[in-house]
Amino acid sequence: MGPDGMHPRVLRELADVIARPLSIIFERSWRTGEVPEDWRKANVTLVFKKGKKEDPGNYRPVRPTSIPGKVMEQLILDVISKHVEEKVVIGSGQHGFTKGKSCLTNLIAFYDGMTGWVDEERAVDVVYLNW
Repeated sequence: MGPDGMHPRVLRELADVIARPLSIIFERSWRTGEVPEDWRKANVTLVFKKGKKEDPGNYRPVRPTSIPGKVMEQLILDVISKHVEEKVVIGSGQHGFTKGKSCLTNLIAFYDGMTGWVDEERAVDVVYLNW
């Protein structure tokens, strides 16, 4: 549950009743670029990972937020992702934050390119930068 204390199951069961009011809030937020203040609040809690419980480094912060806010975030993400995909905004060489790609696919593509050039007996220079 988020800071509003509302369980996701309640929203799911009341979907028919709250769908219209939420759509009005979503639309207004989209047009104005403002998110309702209650949806921006969060209660940060610590969740134990592993190791000794006395070690503060063995906890990670978790920030539950409002469920309607999360729903709106997902809707916006879907719209932006669809636009980026349809308009081919991101080139095929982009691997980070791209669906179906990762650091591993980036390394494989890099390795494939470099070994191909070496096989062709071309000169290969590599500069690796880690920000």
